[in-house]
Amino acid sequence: MSRWHYYDHYFKPSRPRTPKGGIKAQSKQGSFGESWWAKRWIEVLESFNIGARLGRGRSYARRGQVTAIDLGKGIVKAKVQGSRPKPYEVIIKVATLPKETWQKLAHTFCKETLFSAKLLAGEMPRNIEDVFKAAGLSLFPQKSKDLQTACSCPDWSNPCKHIAAVYYLLGEEFDRDPFLIFTLRGQSREELVELMGNRAVANEKKKQGKVPFEPERDAPPSAEPLTTNPRVFWGEGDAYDNYPGEVLVPPVAAILPKRLGKFPFWRGEENFLNTMERIYTTASPQGIAIFLSERDRERNGA
Repeated sequence: MSRWHYYDHYFKPSRPRTPKGGIKAQSKQGSFGESWWAKRWIEVLESFNIGARLGRGRSYARRGQVTAIDLGKGIVKAKVQGSRPKPYEVIIKVATLPKETWQKLAHTFCKETLFSAKLLAGEMPRNIEDVFKAAGLSLFPQKSKDLQTACSCPDWSNPCKHIAAVYYLLGEEFDRDPFLIFTLRGQSREELVELMGNRAVANEKKKQGKVPFEPERDAPPSAEPLTTNPRVFWGEGDAYDNYPGEVLVPPVAAILPKRLGKFPFWRGEENFLNTMERIYTTASPQGIAIFLSERDRERNGA
């Protein structure tokens, strides 16, 4: 019997306090994460063989015991409510890659159009791990020693159920934004996109035999600022100021929230986008009815 199973067999688990406004997992049962990269992250945790703490970590994640998560370059800080009044402090550290390494990776990403297109669209290409392996690196932690984890709880197991709960929620968050995996390895989305853009420009100029881009020499003269008057901008001339055009129910409900994507570390009981879609679907015809009735009253001089 391993020491984890020995502990779980002879010591009854404590009952955690129920926090208010905790981060609840979207997964109510079964596995965590929908994308392959999220599942890959969870596979690492589940390979650590930490016994019943794994199940308790899933339960903590689904009950909303995690009250805060802050993800930065190479580090995750979280608070998890346990049986004591004060939430436990959890820290997960991942080794970051140096800037020079990210520059080489960006160069490799830009070699294939489909590869870079998927990244820029917020999707993790299937063969991205092969790129890291070719460079002698790994995108995901491969064993427990690749992570430095700590929790302020009295449990001598590492990772404990509190760390496991944070791990599961991170997997779901990677579903929403796969670039957070890169952030953990030291490169934000904006920085990686900029690196790929610079590399793509340099590659194109190299193909054309042009000298490197020189902003002072090559930049076009600054143009006059665009007008803020919509009629002038669109060339509408004497169009009616208050003419709204055709008013219809949008063909796709909640299009603006959907463009923003899933809400980070959602704390609600129901899925955010599904809830917003129902609200928009109900509100749109009611809003149009109110608008048309008010316009009719204006036309009739009411």
